[in-house]
Amino acid sequence: ALRVYVMGERGANREPASPADIAAMAALAKRAMEAGALGFSTSRTLNHRTSDGQPTPTLTAAEDELMGIALGLKAAGRGVLQFVSDFADPKAEFGLMRRLVEASGRPLSFSLLQGPKAPEAWRDLLAALSAATAEGLPMRAQVCGRGVGVLLGFELTLNPFSHTEAWKSVAALPLEQRMARLAEASFRAALLDDAVPPGSAAIASRLTQDWDNMFLMAETPDYEPRREDSIGALARARGVAPEAVALDHMMTRGGRGMLYLPFLNYADGGLDPAYDMLRHPDCVAGLSDGGAHVGMICDGSFPTTNLTLWARDRTRGPRLPLEHMVRLQTRATAETVGLLDRGLVAPGLRADLNVIDFDRLAVEPPTVGYDLPAGGRRLLQRARGYVATLVAGQVTYRDGEPTGALPGRLVRGAQDAPAALAAE
Repeated sequence: ALRVYVMGERGANREPASPADIAAMAALAKRAMEAGALGFSTSRTLNHRTSDGQPTPTLTAAEDELMGIALGLKAAGRGVLQFVSDFADPKAEFGLMRRLVEASGRPLSFSLLQGPKAPEAWRDLLAALSAATAEGLPMRAQVCGRGVGVLLGFELTLNPFSHTEAWKSVAALPLEQRMARLAEASFRAALLDDAVPPGSAAIASRLTQDWDNMFLMAETPDYEPRREDSIGALARARGVAPEAVALDHMMTRGGRGMLYLPFLNYADGGLDPAYDMLRHPDCVAGLSDGGAHVGMICDGSFPTTNLTLWARDRTRGPRLPLEHMVRLQTRATAETVGLLDRGLVAPGLRADLNVIDFDRLAVEPPTVGYDLPAGGRRLLQRARGYVATLVAGQVTYRDGEPTGALPGRLVRGAQDAPAALAAE
């Protein structure tokens, strides 16, 4: 937003920023921090694209541009830096981030995930992070406790048949009418025959037909599924096509059955890399995507999964202490963005609390709601076991239902710790 605001079409087209452009961005970043922004974030990943498929305008932003903005935060004396990157060249990219911190003195966090193309690269990044923090640089990695991926289904943005002509012929129909057509034996046969038409195999196999890494979303979600439970493995065991297994499951629940495709943090078919990241002293729990990609991603349940999977339910490897997982999602997160008036249970801090029945705590399967403007669709996922949620001392949710109390207020910028706590 900052780049395009200053540079217009030149910024959107990823042209290099001029010295005047950089000066304008730095000045605006400084003003934003002084007005109460928490920090500056930038995207350097090909996973983020515009609505017409173009890479994000900041993908190739040069170091002088990013340095100018970081120095704008330095001039304000406040604000954090945040990066998401593909780390195509991990050494060079981390070096860039480190130089920004060294020059600006501002804290920086970056998203750290295991990718399928270089499944060990995250270890090198963690080693570089440890070296930087050992020298006193305020840097952290944001990590997540489960695979990052997409949900597929007949009610969602994509399904394994989205690219077929047969599906396109019914895609615009209301769900009930689509299901009626899918129940017809002749249409089902046409859909399966049309599953991978000529010319579309590459994109289909990359995302919507990665059968050996795709799983059935059950009534009790399993976020560390085994390879032998993949759709590909089930199809081979049953002697049928994987497309048929996927189709049958998506037809359940009145056409609302979903498929789960993790493509980050799951290159090994398990969550041991996530375990190592979560226990690293320079990592915090993050990346809970609760408001974007609303027809494909439902990761707002990360915080609950972090507690249930890692502190109670995991069977495929070691667990983590409950108090460790709570700290990662409370005080450690608050410190990362400079909100030092919360994240602990202590006199003088905000009384923002969850009262949890840990034995009952669980995430429910994702569902689709149509409560956005003009009946827009979004994925939802409820949890049970939260007895009460308090914001500033007032109960805002009780047993998962809103009480009507709305005590929350706009937070302008970093918040200092109370004097008594700071003295400790």
